[in-house]
Amino acid sequence: MRSKRTVLVLEDGSFYEGHAFGAGDFAYGEVVFNTSMTGYQEMLTDPSYAGQILVLTYPLIGNYGVNLHNFESRAIQARGLVVREMCSTPSHRQSRQTLDEFLAVSGVLGIHGVDTRALTRRLRYRGVMMGAIGVNQTPQELLARLQDLPRYDDVDFVKEVSTKAPYRWEGHLSGEDGGATCGDGLEGSPGSVSTAEPKTSGFKKGPETQSADGPHIVVVDCGVKYNILRILRCLGCRVTVVPCTYSDQQILSPRPDGVLFSPGPGDPALLGYLVETVRGLAGVKPLMGICLGEQVIGQAFGGRTFKLKFGHRGGNHPVRDVRTGRVHIAAQNHGYAVDADTLKGGLEVSHVNLNDGTVEGLRHRELPIMSIQYHSEASPGPLDNVYLFSEFLAMVKETR
Repeated sequence: MRSKRTVLVLEDGSFYEGHAFGAGDFAYGEVVFNTSMTGYQEMLTDPSYAGQILVLTYPLIGNYGVNLHNFESRAIQARGLVVREMCSTPSHRQSRQTLDEFLAVSGVLGIHGVDTRALTRRLRYRGVMMGAIGVNQTPQELLARLQDLPRYDDVDFVKEVSTKAPYRWEGHLSGEDGGATCGDGLEGSPGSVSTAEPKTSGFKKGPETQSADGPHIVVVDCGVKYNILRILRCLGCRVTVVPCTYSDQQILSPRPDGVLFSPGPGDPALLGYLVETVRGLAGVKPLMGICLGEQVIGQAFGGRTFKLKFGHRGGNHPVRDVRTGRVHIAAQNHGYAVDADTLKGGLEVSHVNLNDGTVEGLRHRELPIMSIQYHSEASPGPLDNVYLFSEFLAMVKETR
């Protein structure tokens, strides 16, 4: 592990000193924090962190290493990692790498020894900001370099993380040494893919779970997490993943029974092409949106989106179901939300965040369309909301 002097600088000029690990000597992006106590491997490989430097508020990171199962995409997606203390001697029977080794082979720079409590307080007070990590560079040098780089809100990261060609998800449930099963910890079960999408190294093949007459779900990859695909297969679906740039006619070509718009990174206001796709599919096939998927569905029905001050990122956010009044604890990872007052065309709010009152779910009064702003697939986080996939499939069954 490297001990070179390393600095994280924010665009407001504040800086935090620490030590480098991983690989490289420079990284930049929007600096955001996540309050989950575990799940650093899932967070790092979540495509929704593309273009961002991830700050983990839990003080000790890396203590259970990196395994072959908890990948949410084929590679690390975050541009950098900031932690208080990094464990170099993990202890877990499934561990195959240290966190330092994982970042190093992925070419990602991290910084440890940072006062993440002070950093998180600043981001909560000032809001998320652009930042840069540099090895053997002064804060002034880093700040000057950062000011010449593109801002997070100006880049369409969805096209960067989306698959370039369609593929079938050949998911399986048998993990190493037995692994997870469909009813036994969905978020821990591994998955593999076929055709265009490369397989995550180390996963071994297991039994098929789709049924011949199971619903065919097309997932529009805006930055899909593998656990969405795993759960759909656990529920007996045939799953096809397509690029975010596919038109409504291209999505309808394989004759899906339903269409799911996945989570993803970046500003939803840049995604007019996805909004048009939703409009072309609305009323034709049942639709479900998760996180970014909710935001594009909201825009398709006249809604506007806005940026949250510091976002919702963690595994313990309370969400109330408007219809039942029941409160669910949800895993969340988003920096934007839909403005409820701008919705039109029969779309209404179905779920509300109890911390700040923002929209956490939408439903159409007449058409088979539902969406949630939080992560029903968890990974990491509580699995309290997996039932929403079943609600979507019930909608699909009714339409079939």
